[in-house]
Amino acid sequence: MITLFDGFRVATSFEKFALIAVLVVAILGLLYAVFLTRQISREPEGTERMRHISNAIRSGGNAYLGFLIGAIFSALVGFIGMNMALRANVRVAQASRTSFTQALKIGYRAGTITGMLTDGLGLLGGTIIFIIFFKDAPLVLLGFGFGGTLLALFMRVGGGIYTKAADVGADLVGKVEMGIPEDDPRNAAVIADLVGDNVGDCAGMAADIFESYEVTIVSAMILGLLLTEATGNLYWIIFPLLVRAAGVFSSIISTYSVRAVREGENAMNAIHRGYLLAAAISIISFFLFAQFYTHDLRFFWATTVGIALAVAIQFLTDYYTSTDKGPVKEIAKATKTGAATDILAGLATGMESSAASIIVIALSIVFSAIIWGGSEQILYIFYGVALCGIGQLTLTGNNIAMDSFGPIADNANGIAEMSQLEPKARQTLADLDAVGNTTKAVTKGIAIASAVLAAVALFAAFYEDYQLTAINLIQWKVFVAFLIGGSIPFLFSSLAIRAVGRAAYYIINEVRYQFANIKGVREGTVDPDYSRVVSICTGAAQKELLTPALMAIISPIVIGFLFGLEALAGFLAGVILVGQLLAVFMANAGGAWDNAKKTIEDGLYGGKGSEAHKASVVGDTVGDPLKDTAGPALNPLIKVINLISVISASMMVVPLASGGFRERGFNPITITVIVVGILVIAISLWASMKAGSFGREYEEQSAESAPRGK
Repeated sequence: MITLFDGFRVATSFEKFALIAVLVVAILGLLYAVFLTRQISREPEGTERMRHISNAIRSGGNAYLGFLIGAIFSALVGFIGMNMALRANVRVAQASRTSFTQALKIGYRAGTITGMLTDGLGLLGGTIIFIIFFKDAPLVLLGFGFGGTLLALFMRVGGGIYTKAADVGADLVGKVEMGIPEDDPRNAAVIADLVGDNVGDCAGMAADIFESYEVTIVSAMILGLLLTEATGNLYWIIFPLLVRAAGVFSSIISTYSVRAVREGENAMNAIHRGYLLAAAISIISFFLFAQFYTHDLRFFWATTVGIALAVAIQFLTDYYTSTDKGPVKEIAKATKTGAATDILAGLATGMESSAASIIVIALSIVFSAIIWGGSEQILYIFYGVALCGIGQLTLTGNNIAMDSFGPIADNANGIAEMSQLEPKARQTLADLDAVGNTTKAVTKGIAIASAVLAAVALFAAFYEDYQLTAINLIQWKVFVAFLIGGSIPFLFSSLAIRAVGRAAYYIINEVRYQFANIKGVREGTVDPDYSRVVSICTGAAQKELLTPALMAIISPIVIGFLFGLEALAGFLAGVILVGQLLAVFMANAGGAWDNAKKTIEDGLYGGKGSEAHKASVVGDTVGDPLKDTAGPALNPLIKVINLISVISASMMVVPLASGGFRERGFNPITITVIVVGILVIAISLWASMKAGSFGREYEEQSAESAPRGK
C-alpha cells in the first residue's frame, strides 16, 4: 500500500535534497513576487485625475473577477496578478513623464509578479503532490491540472468576450463615428475597454499559462512513472521538477536585465535581452542536472530543444506582428486602398504565420525523436516530447511578464490620454503600448505551442495507459472521430466570436445613447455612465462562456462511449491539429492588424483621422475577437479535451483479470451517457445560436429602450 511521503522515503540523499531545494525555490519565487509588489506600490501614482481614472478601471476589474471562484491556485494567479497590473498602470503613466527607462522597468517588473506567482504556485503544488502521493501523483495531478485548465477556459472565454466587446464598441463609436481619440473620457466604453485588457491578458493569460505549466508536468510525470517502473530510476520524475526550479531562478535573475541602455531604446530589445539571459542560465542548469544527476545528456538536449522552440516562437511572432517588420508594414500599406485590402493582407499574414509555427513545433518533435531514437520503445520518444514542453515553459516567469506588460502599457497609455499628459509622456507610452502588442502576441504563440506539446504528451500517455496497439485512420469510426475533432475548434471559435459581436452590438447602442441623451457627455463636462457598459460586458461574459465549456467537457466523453478508445484518440488528433493552426492564425493576424493601425496613428499615411486610419480601425476591430477571444481560448480547449479524455477513459473500459482492458460496448448506462451528452450539447448550442436567448433580455434594457440619465 502507498503510504504518505513514499516518494520522499525511496529517494536517494541527493534526490531528497533536490526536492527540498525545489520547494525552497518555489517559495523564493513567491517571495520575490511579494518583494516586487511592495516595490511597485511605492512608485508615485501621479495627479488626482490619473488616480481617479485608475481607480475606476480597478473597480471594474474587481467586479468582473467576483464570479471567478474555483481552482484556487489558478484563481490566485489571475486575481493577484491582475490586481497588481491594475495598480501598476498609473505608476507607469507617471514614470513616463520623466523617464522612458523607469516606465519600462516598472511595467515589466509589475508583469513579473504574475510570472513569479505562476512559477511559484505551479512548482509548489506539483512538488508537494509528488512528495505526498508518489506513485499516485499523476492521478492527483490530473485533477489538479484539470481544475486549473477548466478555470483557464472560463477565464479565457469570459475574459475574451468582456475585453473585445468593450474594445470593438469603444473603437467603432469613438474613432469611426465620433472621430475622437481612442481613450477619450467622453466615451462610455473606455473604462470597460481598459478593464478588459487586464481581464483578458492578465487574468486570462496567467490562468492559461498556469494550466499549461501544470499539464506539461502531468504528462511528464505520467510517462516518467512508467519509465521509473521499467528502469527503477526515480530521475525520470524528479528531473522535470529540477528543470522548473531552474526556470524560477533564471526568471528572477533576468528580470534585472530588462532595462533600456539608453533613453528611447526599443523596449523589445531590452525584453529580448532578459529572455535570452534567462534561456542561457536555464540551459547551463539543464546540462549540470543531466551530466551529474541523470548521467544522460539526452535529458539536456530534450529540454534545450524546448528552450530553442520558445525562442524561435518568440522571434517568429515578433516578425509577423512587430511594427518595424515587413508583414505589418505591408498591412499598413494596404489600408491606402481601403478596409477590404487591409483585411486581406492581415488574413494572408495570419495564415502564413500559422504554417511557419507548426513547422517549428513539428521540428521540435522530430528532434525529440532523433535524441531518443536509439530507444526501443516509443515511450522514450514521447517522454522527450514532454521534456521539450517542460523546457519550453521553463521561462514561464519571463513569458507572463511579457504578456502582463502589454495591458499595463495599454492602460498607462489610456490614463495618459484621458489625463491629457504632456506629449513626451504620451509618445513614450505609445511606444511601450506598441511593444506590448507584440509581447502579447509572442506569449500567445508560446502558449499555443505549449498546448500542442502538452496535448501530444498526454496523447502518448493515453495511448500507453490503455494499451492501444494502433490508431488506424482507415477504420471508419476513427476517421469520423478525426473529422469531428477537427471541426470542434471552428465551432468553438464561432461561438466565441458571435458572443463578442452580440455584446458589442449593445455596447455600441449604449455609447451612442449616452452621447445623444446625457447632457454634458459630448461636451466633456459630465462623466458618462461607465458602470453601465461594465455591467453589459460582465453579463455577456458570464452568460456566453457556458456553452463552449460544456462542449469541451462533454464532446470527448460522447465520442469515447459512442465509437471507442481508438476513435477517441483520432478525435484528439483532429482537435490538436486544427486547434493549433487556427489559434496561431487568429492570434497573429489580429496582432498584425492592431500594430498596423498603431503605425498609422503614429503619422503614417496621413495619421489619425485619415481614410487609411479608418480602414485600419476596421481591420483592428475584425482582428480583436480573433486575437484576444477565440484564438487564445483554443489553448485551454485543446488541453481540457485531452485531460477529460485521459480522466474519462477509465469509465469506457473494463479491467480484465489477466491484465489489460476491454471496452464496455453498448449497454443501458453507456447509451444513457451518449444520449444525455448529445442532448446537452445540442440544447446549449441552440440556446447560444438563437439570438433571442441573449438578445431579448438585453433588448429590454438596451440603449434604444431603457430610459436613463444623470
